Amino acid sequence: QVPGMKEILLMGFYQPHEALSRFLLSAQQEFKIPIRYLQEYAALGTGGGIYHFRDQILSGGAEAFFVLNADVCSEFPLQEMLEFRQQHGDTQSFVILGTTANRTQALNYGCIVANTETQEVQHYVEKPSTFVSEIINCGIYLFTPAIFQHIGEVFQRNQQELVLEENSNGWQRAEVIRLEQDVFTALAGSGKLYVYKTDGFWSQIKSAGSAIYASRLYLNQYSKSHPERLAQNKPGGPIIRGNVYIHPTASIDSTAVLGPNVSIGEGVTVGAGVRVRESIVLHGASLHDHTCVLNTIVGWDSTIGRWARVEGTPSDPNPNDPYAKIDSETLFRDGRLTPSITILGCSVTIPAEVVILNSIVLPHKELSRSYKNQIIL
Repeated sequence: QVPGMKEILLMGFYQPHEALSRFLLSAQQEFKIPIRYLQEYAALGTGGGIYHFRDQILSGGAEAFFVLNADVCSEFPLQEMLEFRQQHGDTQSFVILGTTANRTQALNYGCIVANTETQEVQHYVEKPSTFVSEIINCGIYLFTPAIFQHIGEVFQRNQQELVLEENSNGWQRAEVIRLEQDVFTALAGSGKLYVYKTDGFWSQIKSAGSAIYASRLYLNQYSKSHPERLAQNKPGGPIIRGNVYIHPTASIDSTAVLGPNVSIGEGVTVGAGVRVRESIVLHGASLHDHTCVLNTIVGWDSTIGRWARVEGTPSDPNPNDPYAKIDSETLFRDGRLTPSITILGCSVTIPAEVVILNSIVLPHKELSRSYKNQIIL
């Protein structure tokens, strides 16, 4: 939707594989725009990666480019950020997307102190130890090619420090650059960095549990911007409560009750009397008659037997605080598995009449009994 957008580059340290190649091909065909994956030779940090591939980013004479962290979900107000940059600062200024967090949770993010009139960033601290600001960094940026000069200065400084250090492994470490701590902290107060504050939805996706919360945010957004994507109650159709997405190829029994906040993938089969709430059911899964699925991600091609109950514990933000964010829960707390959503990997088989509670089941498992608070390897 951004006018003049010429190319999309995905960057990461991950080995490309067939599934990624298929995704890139289908996305290119759908959006009619070149999309490429660039693999880093080592994990280079949030700034090191774009600096390493600066020639690729600038080829074609880019006027500006967006950088989006892959572990966030948002309305992505890119057009608004472009318009904001035209109104604030000059053509060489940079824009960070910011949002409001509560005072306690703000400490877990990059905190931005800005001039209330001009929105110029005057101070930036990544994960401060004491309260700095309620405006946090969303991990979505609008840069011009001038950013590479500032990243290059960090790179040269790193190289000089490595020369002074003995026993270092040389050039590889100099290229590890963090946009937040190394670049934004130095740019703050220079008149080059601005924050665009959004009131739209935003969340980190740091754990599998946050995927269900992210799905809820997107379904809620669809209800406003694309209501035609959501399922409606129709004669002879399943009972829909709240926001529910059903892929056109899915087969849903008319007695099933779905929602709120449910996403049903391609080729999914849902039997009679099934209840699904706050869950994601991925392609090819089969929910047999009278199963109950709550706060769960059902992996593709998994099967849940009749009268089985698969349930997790949501890790939602405080519903009474409009600025609350989802907490990044560790997998274990005090030596025990932290109660969270239940996740069934791909091709998992759950037998009839069992209960799976707060558990993670790795792919290709055929269970024979009930489990509670377990990781089933």
